[in-house]
Amino acid sequence: MSETKKTETPAPAPDAWTKWVALSTTLLAVCAAFATLKGGSFSTKTQLATVSASNKWSYFQSKSLKETARDTESTIIKVIEASATNPEAKAIARKAIDKADDEIKRYKIEKAEIMKEAQFLDAEAAYSQARGGNFGLAIMFLQIAIMLSAISALMKKKSFWIVGLCAGAIGVGFLVYAWPLYEKIHPAPVSPVAVKASK
Repeated sequence: MSETKKTETPAPAPDAWTKWVALSTTLLAVCAAFATLKGGSFSTKTQLATVSASNKWSYFQSKSLKETARDTESTIIKVIEASATNPEAKAIARKAIDKADDEIKRYKIEKAEIMKEAQFLDAEAAYSQARGGNFGLAIMFLQIAIMLSAISALMKKKSFWIVGLCAGAIGVGFLVYAWPLYEKIHPAPVSPVAVKASK
């Protein structure tokens, strides 16, 4: 009887670069998580500002309708005043005209304030949307980088990891631009209420 010796072959040692793949993938995932959080925040701000602007424009429209109604009322009363022969009726008509004209002036002032607030909210929505879009681009490139790094580890091909690192660098670039740099390059719109308070 001959005994066959089984020789155990040691498992191949992992390439040293795969440790760096794991580390870089972890860092890319952290950046992607942060970009997702900030991007979601700006998406929410965009929606809130858009809804608030829509409400302000509706309020502006209601003031315009009231102003038009008062203007029509004033015109009708002016016709009545012109055709009235009784001095008492003319005085009553004049009082009603003055009241309507005062309300028209008030509506014009209120509309100007409402318009400033609505325009600010429109600008804030556009600003938040632009910032959120940059976070979205960062997320996309970071996810591509994570995917390429995973493929490189599975296929043991360093070239996928290098391409993934390039995509990750682009993603981090968008993240840096969207977060700390964007506000320095493009200042946020200033609320008319804040401008009024600073005077």
